[in-house]
Amino acid sequence: MFNRSANGSRSQPPTPRTDLQVDPAAPAPAPAAAAHPQGFGAAPRAPVRNPSGFGADLVFEGKISGDGELLIDGLVKGEIHVSRLVIGEHAQIEGTVRGNSIEVRGRVHGNIEGKAVKLYESAHVEGDILHEQLSIDTGAYFQGRCQQYRQTAAQAAPSASVGFHPPAPSVTPAAAAAPVQGFAGQVIELDPAARS
Repeated sequence: MFNRSANGSRSQPPTPRTDLQVDPAAPAPAPAAAAHPQGFGAAPRAPVRNPSGFGADLVFEGKISGDGELLIDGLVKGEIHVSRLVIGEHAQIEGTVRGNSIEVRGRVHGNIEGKAVKLYESAHVEGDILHEQLSIDTGAYFQGRCQQYRQTAAQAAPSASVGFHPPAPSVTPAAAAAPVQGFAGQVIELDPAARS
C-alpha cells in the first residue's frame, strides 16, 4: 500500500549516492531533529551551559549568586546561592550555601540549604543543613543539625526566581529570650513540645 507507485508496482528503495565528496575540514553537520521537533505545544529547550569554576589557587570574598552551575576548589568567604553547586575536595567555604543541588567534597563552615544535598567521604561540614534530600557517605564529617523540608503542592508551583527557597523558620519566644553563649546567630526551636 505505502510502497506502491502510481502504476501499482512496488517502488524500490533509493540507492545511496557514491559521487559525493566529504571535506574533512568542514564542520560536522548538525544532528537530526528530535522525534518531536519544537513547534506548537513543545516546551522551549534550555540552552546548554558550561559550569563556572573557581580553581584551587583563587580566593573570593563576597556574595555569589546565579542560576547556573558552579564548581569551587578555592577559598570562598561569603554567601553562595546558585542552582547547582559542586564543592571540590580542596575547597573551603566560610558562609551560607544555598542551591537546588549541592555536592560537598571539601570543607564548609556555615549552613547549607538545598533540595538535594550530598556529603561525600571527603566532606567536612560544620553547620546546619536544611534539605529535602540528604545523603551522607561513610567517612564524611558533619557537625551540626539537619532538618528535612518537604514542599507542599502550593510551594511546588513554579516561581519567577530560580533556586531553593525554604520556608522562614519560626522563632519561639522562649528561644528568643534565652540566647546561647558564644553563638552569634539566631536560635531556632525545632520542636517546642519536646522541651516539656
